[in-house]
Amino acid sequence: MSSKLALDWFNKLRLATGNDEFSILLLFCTGVVIAVVLHAAAFAVLRGVMQREGIGRVILSRITGLTRLAAILLAIVVVLPAAEFQPAIAEITRQVLKIGMAVLLGWSAILAINASARRIERSHRLDVEDNLAARRIHTQINILRRTSVILVLFLTLGAILVTFPTVQAFGVSLFASAGVAGIVIGFAARPILSNLMAGIQIALTQPIRIDDVLIVEGEWGWVEQITTTYVVIRIWDLRRLIVPLSYFVEKPFENWTRESASILGVVMWHLDYRAPLSQMRTKLDELLSGNPLWDGKVAKLQVVESGESTITVRASVSARNSPTAWDLRCQIREQMISWLQAASPEALPRFRAAIGGPAATEMQLKGSLESGPAC
Repeated sequence: MSSKLALDWFNKLRLATGNDEFSILLLFCTGVVIAVVLHAAAFAVLRGVMQREGIGRVILSRITGLTRLAAILLAIVVVLPAAEFQPAIAEITRQVLKIGMAVLLGWSAILAINASARRIERSHRLDVEDNLAARRIHTQINILRRTSVILVLFLTLGAILVTFPTVQAFGVSLFASAGVAGIVIGFAARPILSNLMAGIQIALTQPIRIDDVLIVEGEWGWVEQITTTYVVIRIWDLRRLIVPLSYFVEKPFENWTRESASILGVVMWHLDYRAPLSQMRTKLDELLSGNPLWDGKVAKLQVVESGESTITVRASVSARNSPTAWDLRCQIREQMISWLQAASPEALPRFRAAIGGPAATEMQLKGSLESGPAC
């Protein structure tokens, strides 16, 4: 259809100009101009129906140049049959132009996906006090963006391969044995596919989110990055723990910020039975009231265990997030110990020993008689 149309245009131009070379050049220029004008008109209409500050405008600004170039290549493909090329050269030229169009369209799709993701992420900041909703959105966008980019890459590669006649013939024969090929490919790519499916499941159900505080394999840290195949956890001492995505849908782990960033911190002291508990409760309130790390919600001191020689006193204090709770726990622990050392040293644990008694006295007297009088 396009070949017949291009030849009709060429014949009309040749009759009008009387020159084959000039007619071919004019045909190519006309096709390019029409492609550019149609592209500009289409984008003008799209900009008119989209909000001035919306995501659509951002996407259009990113892909305008690439899609214009793809439209020009399409116009050249349409008018190419009118050029008096050798069949082999014409076929190679057409093949290169089709590949270029596929690459440009795939590139445009990736730019649109990344621009949309960045725009949404910027509108939901993570550096605010209550960032639970922002962390949920960042997690979904991060996983879906990476999955979409991989899908676009596969589709672009498939579109490029389909332009080759030999690949088309091979695809027909492969379709006949798709069952066996699917089983073989499924077994070979099982780890990759399981992580991709786990990523989609995490994006939908969100057992973990960006900046969540987790305990995984005995390590305490923050979710720093979620990719399509693994999760990067930043340990408190700045190490990085790399965990496959499938781990979080197959094995148990602790999530300290599942519902909110607020968390309770626990401070434990092992003290003597003479510890002044009522005074410690008063002192705890005093220490917390002047500490900016405390969020003012929970402050409780209890005896949680009693042993043969000591009691275990626990203070529960609340903070805005896990790092703040850690610092608050360390400060309260140190300040309470310093206060006990100064105000009530008898409250600190100590070992008791009974020296003497009837048996010891009898042995001491017996030893002194056997040794005789002192000189």
